[in-house]
Amino acid sequence: MAVSTVAVPTLSMSTLSMSTVEEKEDAVTEPGPRLGVRVPRELPAARLVELARRAERTGLDEVWVVEDCFYAGALSTAATVLAATHRVTVGIGVLPAVARNPAIAAMELAALAELHPGRLVTGFGHGVPSWMRQIGAYPASPLAALEETLVAVRRLLAGERVSTEGRYVRLDGVELEFPPAVVPPVLAGVRGPKSLAVSGRAADGTVLAEPAAPEYVRAALEAVERGRSGPDVPARHTLVTYNWLALDDDPARARSRARADVAASLSPGAAPHLRPLPFGAELLDLLQPGGETVSPERLRPEWIDQLAVCGNLDRCVARVRELHAVGSDSVVLLPLLVEPEDVAVTAAGRIATALRNTGT
Repeated sequence: MAVSTVAVPTLSMSTLSMSTVEEKEDAVTEPGPRLGVRVPRELPAARLVELARRAERTGLDEVWVVEDCFYAGALSTAATVLAATHRVTVGIGVLPAVARNPAIAAMELAALAELHPGRLVTGFGHGVPSWMRQIGAYPASPLAALEETLVAVRRLLAGERVSTEGRYVRLDGVELEFPPAVVPPVLAGVRGPKSLAVSGRAADGTVLAEPAAPEYVRAALEAVERGRSGPDVPARHTLVTYNWLALDDDPARARSRARADVAASLSPGAAPHLRPLPFGAELLDLLQPGGETVSPERLRPEWIDQLAVCGNLDRCVARVRELHAVGSDSVVLLPLLVEPEDVAVTAAGRIATALRNTGT
């Protein structure tokens, strides 16, 4: 996921003391399969430090933050998590490409990357259309806006002097005064085949939103690969996948806990996630008109098993391994919205421990 030869950090799962300000951040190690947790947008900023430190103590590799209108801004929350922790990689997944000038975004990201070398991963996406219209930023061509932003931000972070006259990005001899020594990877948070091809062509990696079942991971990687032609594509490409987490000794209870959140993620916009599934056509038929999501009670138990990391510890560990095996470099687990966030962080830590104890 690195620009040029810079590798995305993979961090050991050892527990670190939080007691002294003199502690140093760990050095970047070689890349490999990673496990993380995503901070819900609904989490008040005042609780962010506590949750991030808990995630680090449990042995997770990554903590991801989001930027949805009109919750806390992702650059501020990422800065807070980075400052409050010592080891975890912090991912921003993702910033709306059209919400900021790329030069200003690169300035902010460069400062975070310089202060916390090797610990930052950032992403850009189209932004939810209704929100982008609400702030007067929705572009006529979301694909062009995203690609131009990805290219400009990557070049600026790499220390280049950038002049470009695109449809949406116009820069005249812009060069960062303080480019980071360790360039953070710039990912694209996208869904469909055209956007995935843009990601393959212009980004260091891809973030796949929930649900990211193995079948969708394979299909997405094929679409990414179709974009990876030409002399200027990034040298490496990594894949980050989001999935709901419901760890429970009782499989039926796990499904019941996950049902509402899984259903809420099955909007018409999730069609690319569903088409590759064996039951995808049937599930797509259940999508309600007018942009509504699937009714939770219509989800079959076996579908929930495939659309979440769900079940007892052995089942959840096996699912994470399967996602790693099909190409997800980083599996990011999502707390269920109706439960305290620390429940999911503790559960994700148990999975991390099991993976570590089995050498995966």
